[in-house]
Amino acid sequence: MSSDVIVVGGGIIGLTTAIVLAESGHRVRVWRREQTRDTTSATAGGLWWPYRIDPEVRVGAWALASLRVYEELAGRPDETGVRLVEGLHEGARLADLGPWAAKVPGLREDPRGLRARLPLIDMPVFLGWLERRLTAAGGTFETREAERLPDAPTVVNCTGLGARDLVPDLEVRPVRGQLVVVENPGVHNWYTSVEDDGPRSTYFFPQPYGLILGGTAEEDNWNRAPDPATAERIVARCALVRPEIAGARVLAHRVGLRPARTSGVRIERETTAHGGVLVHNYGHGGAGVTVAWGCAEEAAALATASPAPRPPR
Repeated sequence: MSSDVIVVGGGIIGLTTAIVLAESGHRVRVWRREQTRDTTSATAGGLWWPYRIDPEVRVGAWALASLRVYEELAGRPDETGVRLVEGLHEGARLADLGPWAAKVPGLREDPRGLRARLPLIDMPVFLGWLERRLTAAGGTFETREAERLPDAPTVVNCTGLGARDLVPDLEVRPVRGQLVVVENPGVHNWYTSVEDDGPRSTYFFPQPYGLILGGTAEEDNWNRAPDPATAERIVARCALVRPEIAGARVLAHRVGLRPARTSGVRIERETTAHGGVLVHNYGHGGAGVTVAWGCAEEAAALATASPAPRPPR
C-alpha cells in the first residue's frame, strides 16, 4: 500500500533514498534547496572507496551493498556515468581494512599498495540519471528552502551539512575538499595516496571530461571559494606521481564541504510530536557515494516499517 513520503535533500543520499522508496510503490516528493548539479555530491571525485566515514562496524555492509549496484550500472556507462577502472591505493594494506575488503572482487596487494578495479563515477552524469530514474518511478521535486523539517506523516532527513541547523545536530561539521580539473594528458588509471587523518592527500581520477586532481580534508572550514595556492600544491603533488600532469591545462576548480559527523553516520527513526515518522540519514563524511545505496535501503526500511506494538500494561 503506497503512502506519501517527503525526502528532504537533493544530493546523492536524498536521491537514492527517494528512488528506493518510489520504486517500492510510495509517493515521494524531494525537497531540495538547490539543483542537484549544485550540491556537494556534484563536486565529488566519484571513486567508490570508504573514506573518512564512521562507524566502521556498519560502513562495510553499506559500502558492499552500494558496490553491487555500481557494478551493475557500469554495464551502461554512457547512460549512468559509472565505469569500472583499474587503480592503485598507494601504501594501503589489506591488514588495515575491515572484513568488507575480502568481499571486494580483485582487490589485491602488491609492493606499492592495493590494486583494484573499482567503480569510478562521473557525478554530473550520474546525478542526472538518478533524477530521471526517480521521475520515471513517479517521484517529484520541489525547490524550497526548508527552515525546519516538515510536519508530515513520513519524512526522511537527508540534508547532509544542513542537518546541523535543521535537526539541530551540532555533531555535524564540514570537512572542506578542494579539487582541480585538468585536461587529461593520458592518464587512464586512478591513484590515491591518502592521509586518513591529515589535511592533505594526493589522488587523481580520470573522468570523460578531464582528470580530477586532489585534494584536501580541512575540518571545520566553511570556505567554498577555491584557494589558488592550494590548487598549485595539489597539482604539484599529483605531478610527483605522474610528471605529465605538471603541464596539463587547468579546466576548473571545485570545492565541496563533506558532511562529517563526530559519532558517524546517523540512520535512525523517531516519532515526532505530531505522531509522524522522521528518519534521519546524514553524516556520511567523505563516502556518500560509496555507501549511498546501502544507507538508502536501510533508511527506506525504517521509514516504511510498521510501528512496534506497545507492551501490555
